[in-house]
Amino acid sequence: MSDRAATPLVSVVVPCRNERDHIGGCIDSILANDYPRDRLEIIIVDGESDDGTREILAARSCAESALRWLPNPARTTPAALNIGIRASSGSVIVRMDVHCRYPAHYIRTLVGWLERSGADNVGGACRTLPANDTPTARAIAVALSHPLGVGNALFRVGVSEPRWVDTVPFGCYRREVFERIGLFDEELVRNQDDELNHRLIGHGGRILIVPDVTSDYFARASLGKLALMYYQYGYFKPLVARKLGRVATLRQLAPPALVLSLALGLLAAPFSRVAATVLMGAVALYLAVILAASLRVALRSGVSLLAPLVAAFPIMHFAYGAGFLRGALDLARRSHAARRADAPIPVSR
Repeated sequence: MSDRAATPLVSVVVPCRNERDHIGGCIDSILANDYPRDRLEIIIVDGESDDGTREILAARSCAESALRWLPNPARTTPAALNIGIRASSGSVIVRMDVHCRYPAHYIRTLVGWLERSGADNVGGACRTLPANDTPTARAIAVALSHPLGVGNALFRVGVSEPRWVDTVPFGCYRREVFERIGLFDEELVRNQDDELNHRLIGHGGRILIVPDVTSDYFARASLGKLALMYYQYGYFKPLVARKLGRVATLRQLAPPALVLSLALGLLAAPFSRVAATVLMGAVALYLAVILAASLRVALRSGVSLLAPLVAAFPIMHFAYGAGFLRGALDLARRSHAARRADAPIPVSR
């Protein structure tokens, strides 16, 4: 990579808002990468932070010539990503997250795979770490990397060999991808990466996950923040499905199916002994699965994780499921209102 002509200019784009506790460590890990510094630009796009983040960015951008920061009046992640991409100069765009830390070979390895694989987007696994050392934070980190919490998402559980997949976190894209299919959808406050990656596949693109690079992601610190994040994930999934014309993956239907089934069972139970029996059996089975998985982790990692794990798994399932159902309902209402607005006005005779 010493040959300048063979070393593509890489633009790293990082959205952030009110990340005083994470922004410094994120910048440090990016700057510690062994990619040639004169072939790297780092663009932090800040959503009008008011916690001291902007002051940190101002100081760091003065000290580091490769770093600059831009304002994001919309305050949303997809808007920040699009601002950064439009302002960037690189032939390769790496989307990074402020809650992550990256190994020194991260950029070099992804760019190398991008060049030799012919992929349009390359990423690695994401290892989830606790936000702090409390049992709750540690349990949340476990739940976010456990099959019971995230299903078969390969970027969460990792791979042993390169595989073509439907999405990766914090992708390394060819710039031409955005010229060909457009930028991130700014209507999607959450799930914008999933939508863009599935749109890319729909245009004949290919996405590769590789085993030899892993980022460290710091999870949310509280169960309340976990619930909000997963509610938002679920809420925007129906909109993503409408934009794609299909449900991206079947695993995303499991939480809303769980919530809907239990809700219908609760409604029917007072009027049907069979429904009540089925409902009690389903709840007992669900709780048994949650308890068994939590016990297995607690026996290995500490009994203090048992109670928060028993809470974290259902919070993820029910928050996502409730968000999905609410998102589907709101989307249906908006579609109905739009059809009524477009309907011809009847003329009396």
